[in-house]
Amino acid sequence: MRVQFPLQPSVDPAFMSNHLKFHHSWRESLSVVLQPQVWVMLLLGFSAGLPIMLIFSSLSIWLLEAGIQKSEVTYFSWAALGYSFKFVWAPLVDRVPIPWLTRAFGARRSWMLLAQFGIISAILLMAVTDPAQGQSAVLVMAMAAVLLGFSSATQDIVIDAYRIEAADADMQAMMSATYIAGYRLGMIVTGAGALYLAAYFGTTREHYLYEAWRMTHLIIPLFMLVGVATAFWIKEPAVIKRDYDRFANTDYVRLCALFVLAATGFVATFFWGGQGIAQLKASVPGMGGHLSAFLLEVLRFSAAVTIAFGLAWGLVAMGVASRELVVVSYLEPIRNFLYTYGTRTTVILLCLVSLFRISDVVLGVISNIFYTEMGFSKEEIATAVKLFGVWMTILGGFLGGVLTMRFGVMLMLAVSAILVVATNLCFILLAQTGHDVYVLYGVVSADNLAAGIASASFIAFLSALVNVRFTAMQYAIFSSLMTLIPKLTAGYSGSIVEALGYVPFFTITGLLGLPVLFFIYLAAKHLELAQAGTETPD
Repeated sequence: MRVQFPLQPSVDPAFMSNHLKFHHSWRESLSVVLQPQVWVMLLLGFSAGLPIMLIFSSLSIWLLEAGIQKSEVTYFSWAALGYSFKFVWAPLVDRVPIPWLTRAFGARRSWMLLAQFGIISAILLMAVTDPAQGQSAVLVMAMAAVLLGFSSATQDIVIDAYRIEAADADMQAMMSATYIAGYRLGMIVTGAGALYLAAYFGTTREHYLYEAWRMTHLIIPLFMLVGVATAFWIKEPAVIKRDYDRFANTDYVRLCALFVLAATGFVATFFWGGQGIAQLKASVPGMGGHLSAFLLEVLRFSAAVTIAFGLAWGLVAMGVASRELVVVSYLEPIRNFLYTYGTRTTVILLCLVSLFRISDVVLGVISNIFYTEMGFSKEEIATAVKLFGVWMTILGGFLGGVLTMRFGVMLMLAVSAILVVATNLCFILLAQTGHDVYVLYGVVSADNLAAGIASASFIAFLSALVNVRFTAMQYAIFSSLMTLIPKLTAGYSGSIVEALGYVPFFTITGLLGLPVLFFIYLAAKHLELAQAGTETPD
């Protein structure tokens, strides 16, 4: 039996600023927790959080136990590149119907099921592959990891689109809170759970046992059935009628072929560029410095993007794909956003999206090193950060959802930005007190609570920005953009600490959050003007 709750379309961006100012009563804000839509997102979040830790955690340990060189193990992290480039194939999720599935289940549920079966297939392929059997087995494992990363990122695209389309804007903060809670629980299952299972079945670093990893990866897909059952259970959002008959089936096939060819060009250039950079660093003195390494990586990425774009442009010019379908899928979502908000407001919004998470991301990449150097043991770090901290993030998400409904998105964005700055500065206290477990728990509590509140309000803000005609594409751009600059900046965290020490570093990460407050003020001002009709699109 499917969930029969009423599905309302997300707010149109032209009236978005009204929905950023809603002020529900405390009773209304708390009662939304009981809505079925909210708890559906807990189940979908669990399904979304399961695959990521297989790539970033347990897979690397498996490969090391199997005797794979560290240099090869790190290549597998590229399988997660899809999370940063979701916007590249998000238009396919918005525009392309899946034979039989779309007719039977609708646009969102059909893509959700396809992504989930892709995840299950990738994990099962890992289960039947022993990387210790040689390079051919390692290649198969790499292909499985790429399929896992691509399918997982696709599932994220679809679930985000479903969440936005399944309820109105004032419920997005609470829905994002339950989604985050489910996501974290899924990460625990495949992060810690996979390692516990592998150890239980008898594999260790000293005594590698393939059968243990095989059994582990045969069990994990069973948890994915939670997401599959939910996709069957829920009802397709009735947002807009998708005119799939506007283009022929062959046009959709050619569009998918265009994406595959362009993606192949990007991956090939990126891979060969990495080998070239490694050879250049080894042969040319002075090329191993931080600045030169950064510039080489920028050049490598730029070359890969140029090749992919050039391939796509050339193939469209040759008629391999329908030019009209490419325009509708890739250009119309961008044109729509620019037309809706205007150039000036768009620039402000993109700056806000790009910088909102910079403080916590820059600090987060070095936090475990900091805890270790303060004298905390692995067990203390695991309990405080990985266990207690996760529950504080979940609590913060629910608190952020309720407060956002009560006081509005823009106010809670500003409050959460101030909280992030303040909690970053709290790390100075831990740096000065050293090994003090009570201070550690206090700082971790404050940091994760603020992060949960910020995530709920920020996701509600992003959800209100998108047009339901282009949900997947526009939101995928935001979700990719919000980590790009923070992650690039975070690469220098270690260098800053080595040069200045921890106290100045935490001061800097706190100050990095101040420009966010300025952009929140500008965004609120310009969105208010746009809604009042006194500011027109540029």
